[in-house]
Amino acid sequence: MNFDTPISRQGTHCAKWDMMQSLYGLSPEEGLAMWVADMEFRPPAVVQKALQKMLDHGIYGYFGDDAAYLAAIRWWMETRHGWSPDPAHIFTTHGLVNGTALCIDAFTKPGDAVVLMTPVYHAFARIIRAAGREVTECPLAVVNGRHEMDFAAWETCLTGRETMLILCSPHNPGGRVWSRDELQAVAEFCKRHDLVLVSDEIHADLVFPGGPRHLPMTLAAPEAQDRLVMMTAATKTFNIAGAHTGNVTIADEALRKRFAGRMNAMGISPNSFGMQMVTAAYSPEGAAWVDGLMAYLDGNRRIFDAAVNALPGLSSMPLEATYLAWVDFSGTGMTAEEIRARVEGQAKIATNYGEAFGQGGASHLRFNLGAPRAQVEEAVERLTAVFADLQ
Repeated sequence: MNFDTPISRQGTHCAKWDMMQSLYGLSPEEGLAMWVADMEFRPPAVVQKALQKMLDHGIYGYFGDDAAYLAAIRWWMETRHGWSPDPAHIFTTHGLVNGTALCIDAFTKPGDAVVLMTPVYHAFARIIRAAGREVTECPLAVVNGRHEMDFAAWETCLTGRETMLILCSPHNPGGRVWSRDELQAVAEFCKRHDLVLVSDEIHADLVFPGGPRHLPMTLAAPEAQDRLVMMTAATKTFNIAGAHTGNVTIADEALRKRFAGRMNAMGISPNSFGMQMVTAAYSPEGAAWVDGLMAYLDGNRRIFDAAVNALPGLSSMPLEATYLAWVDFSGTGMTAEEIRARVEGQAKIATNYGEAFGQGGASHLRFNLGAPRAQVEEAVERLTAVFADLQ
């Protein structure tokens, strides 16, 4: 495992690098792409070997017999998270944005509202609104520099039209690993307001060593099975997001029947490349690679946080999970345009704008640290230089 070797992604139809010029005005030659949430690392060798085997065979027909795929998912969840999902409860979707969209379609109707704890992954709000539903934002509190849930305040946010809550666990952005008590409180909140609970756990494997462990919602609140939808994926963990393969696990028979109906109505079936990649990744070899990855990312976050937090007016929220740093620039007193002028215009770094994540995102930028250390070090050098006048 060598995470230090730079890999050029220019000219490979890579959204992160090949779209940077048109969206940010930054050429890949001088800009640093720290926005799209994929990493600059090749997947473990076991995944590459699985793809090579497909290439050597040379026939790319419909995928069938998913027994090994389902067994790999179960093995991974058991060994990494202590959860033993029933293979009969697992649906394979084209990634978890697609899985979320299917949940919205299956369990809500036009005009309904969906609860989001903001700031949160921007695609949630986009697909909710595109489906003709409303977004109810329940802002997270910031306590001692980290996100916390504020259920008392959230009671006043609801309109009565809410039928679903989407939980991001671990949280993106901000990197919180929610505690058992917090997860149980979410389940109770959903029961109190009769909400379907969709738990997006795509970042579950990206938890830093020495910190709190991720707890699947299904284990934290087993009594919530009648309203719970679990969403997991290997794509973020192993940097295979282009495979667009995600898993939606539903224990409740009635919810499962409704979801299956929408899957069938839309003619959704799995991508053979994604199925083979996930089967290979969810293995002892894949587990060893993830352990090495998280140790490496731990070094990246320490370097980044130390440099950013040393700049007056800037604060990087301490990460417990994910490789996505959430930086607050509000202490500088600058406007969003002034902040971007320095980060993009002068430092030439492309990031995600905090406003896209909903309430609580103003004056924030999200930085992707899933890159060789030299790139992270270059980023902090550039940030330090363009904010040098604040010293």
